[in-house]
Amino acid sequence: MKNRTVWIAWVLASALYFYQYALRSAPASMLPQLSEAFHVTAAGAAAMAGLFYYSYAAFGLVAGVAIDRLGARAVVPAGAFLIAAGVLLFGSGNAFAANLGRLMQGGGAACALIGAVYIVSTGLPVDRAATLIGVTQMFGMAGGAAGPFFAGALISQGFSWQTFWISMGVAGAVIAVVLVRVLPSEQPKSAQESWIANALSALRAVFGNPQTILCGLIAGLLFLPTTIFDMIWGVRFLEEAHGFDYGEAVLRSATVPLGWVIGCPLLGWLSDRMGRRKPVVIGASVVLMMCLAWILYGNPDFFPPYLLGLIAGASSGGAMILFTVSKESNLPEHAGTSTSVLNLLNFALSAVAGPAFSRVMEGVSETNPVAIERYQMTFQPLLYGVALAILLTCVLKESGPGARVSLKTAEAI
Repeated sequence: MKNRTVWIAWVLASALYFYQYALRSAPASMLPQLSEAFHVTAAGAAAMAGLFYYSYAAFGLVAGVAIDRLGARAVVPAGAFLIAAGVLLFGSGNAFAANLGRLMQGGGAACALIGAVYIVSTGLPVDRAATLIGVTQMFGMAGGAAGPFFAGALISQGFSWQTFWISMGVAGAVIAVVLVRVLPSEQPKSAQESWIANALSALRAVFGNPQTILCGLIAGLLFLPTTIFDMIWGVRFLEEAHGFDYGEAVLRSATVPLGWVIGCPLLGWLSDRMGRRKPVVIGASVVLMMCLAWILYGNPDFFPPYLLGLIAGASSGGAMILFTVSKESNLPEHAGTSTSVLNLLNFALSAVAGPAFSRVMEGVSETNPVAIERYQMTFQPLLYGVALAILLTCVLKESGPGARVSLKTAEAI
């Protein structure tokens, strides 16, 4: 692929990542409407929204292997079509169709990030890898901020939740068509080679690398405060625990993914500039833990409005550097597979933790009438998770170019 074409392909894959993240986060601004429409509790609606992560993790593994084998053009548009169909099913108002649609959204969404990282890894400058992957995540988190913001604004103006989802489904179909027409074709691997044998070999190599496992666990623990606490419970937490009205709660909750828009490329650039990954991940994690502790236990009016969520989101963007570490720690021909395995480990934590936190919240709510204490008791384990992520990062092997240069110098001496 020509250099200009590669850049266009990366931008398109990142745009799809923006779109799927908007869909991922949109339920946070409409839990009451979803609860009423599907005749479930708020926790039940949150669990329905969390189905996204089950298929996102599982399909990510398939998508990574398929992209390594067939290229981005054969896989990413198919994922976009799957998302669009799932969005339309979710907007149907039927509970079974909505659950199925949410699973389809997660499955198709897995192709977006993996496709973008694959394009960066195979066609763009190596010394910009962390920066470009960070910018890709910036697209995603811009969507994460836009999803609840625009959905909340539309609902406040009288639009139904179904209108939002049907409109987004049509938009997804348009995106899929554009991807088919614009993404460049690639030469697939030799047909004489066994797809299954190569896929299993790649999976064994990536899963057998301790670096990959550590990266997945660390990234998953750093993602949880955003994927579970903010994107599912954030608006409701601010309404019930601190008494903010709906509009203000939506705006404050949206500052967390907006912080990612700033933090992901900035931290990626800093990591590339330093030539090291671990110091940036550890520093960002410490800031995230302090912000999360204040959000749960501090006075929300102590800091200027929106500042705390913005800093929390920016520091949480350090999780994206783990995708670069995983890519650097595995063979170049396993770029898609290593990203998909990391996604599997990362969002498997979200898939398991989402329903678990919902059940804990239900149990705590039955015995504790004070809203702020319910949320503190339910989400306190997120602090322990970030602390564990810091410890695991200390064990992680440095993969940045600065460390490799230092090693070569030491060997020469």
